[in-house]
Amino acid sequence: MSAPALVTRTATEVRMPAPARVQQAAKLGLKIAAALAFLAPLATRVVVGWAFYLTGSGKWAHFDNTVTFFTELGIPFPQANAAFVSTLELVGGICLILGLFTRLMATGLASTMVVALLTADKARFLESWSTTSEVSPTDISAFVFLLFLLWLALFGPGPVSIDRLLARSLKLDREPAK
Repeated sequence: MSAPALVTRTATEVRMPAPARVQQAAKLGLKIAAALAFLAPLATRVVVGWAFYLTGSGKWAHFDNTVTFFTELGIPFPQANAAFVSTLELVGGICLILGLFTRLMATGLASTMVVALLTADKARFLESWSTTSEVSPTDISAFVFLLFLLWLALFGPGPVSIDRLLARSLKLDREPAK
């Protein structure tokens, strides 16, 4: 005779239905979240776009200072790069606000944040990962902007954007035909 087999159940195998009120509240919460989902990319685009518009216009307003700063950082061709970055931030900021060429502009602006992290913010950024540091990576604005820009580049501008209108008019939207 063999020993009887023990029957064990994991937590995932034993399912107890949630009370009806909890289910209703969860469904309502999910409906509300779905209805407001357009706000996350819209708010991100507007806030990040406005910040880049301001920095780009500031760089142009004080162009000589921008060139000097780029020179001090050892960025090659500081005048040409200052003009390029200033223009990218100004135009890219406006495009993000409008939701126009969002993925392209977010990618370009993200590359400027990588350069900022490798040059101007390098020591502070590296230090921020230490457990003994008084700053964290999220205290480094270039890193925070990089994260938001990567999110926009990967997930797109959201439904309230010129990009979405263009995609629909060019029949490029991914939504199935009804």
